[in-house]
Amino acid sequence: MPRRTSSPDVAASGGPGESGEQGERPTSRGGRRKASTRAALITAARQFLAEGSRTDVSIQEITDRADVGFGSFYNHFSSKAELFGAAVAQTLNDHGQLLDALTADLEDPAEVFAVNVRHTGRLPRSRPELASVLMHTGLPYLMEDAGLAPRALRDIHRATESGRFIVRNPSVALVAAGGALLGLLQLIESSPRIDVDEVADELAVGVLCLLGLPREEAVELCARPLPTLPN
Repeated sequence: MPRRTSSPDVAASGGPGESGEQGERPTSRGGRRKASTRAALITAARQFLAEGSRTDVSIQEITDRADVGFGSFYNHFSSKAELFGAAVAQTLNDHGQLLDALTADLEDPAEVFAVNVRHTGRLPRSRPELASVLMHTGLPYLMEDAGLAPRALRDIHRATESGRFIVRNPSVALVAAGGALLGLLQLIESSPRIDVDEVADELAVGVLCLLGLPREEAVELCARPLPTLPN
């Protein structure tokens, strides 16, 4: 299929939730210090999420991990729930921006969908912390308005409208594909010797077939070289 440079529009908005923690860099010393403390807290929260210990970690453990004072926590967040929500939001933003960078030159929505699935399946090796956060967030990830879910839904709609997919209910198709992908991340985590490239592509072929793409075409799409991950 042809390729061209395009500007992905997610849910017709150019990236829901993509503002997240990505604001303008503060110019004052105090502003930079405040932003640095907030970023350290979010980084610590992401690490705990990746370790699967979201529910039993204390604020003291978070501030110790972030290497900031205990009292500074409440200058930025009112609760652990708010902090972890910000950490998940930033993770979704990071994932979404990664996918946009990978597929910016692709025109075919079926190929965009395939690349997103194939690369997300490879996250345990390429971006292990990101993969762990997504996996431990679980099925609620599929209901978020940032990250992979809205992009996958967009591409399912586009591919269906262009006749590439045969889908009656795009939301059901998203849940089926997303649930399978989360299951794959669990499988990879529990099977350290598994061939990540092979199983990620195998899952992508299966999902494309589920969405109505002929198997030969699905196999060919998933055998194409993947776009290179940005640094």
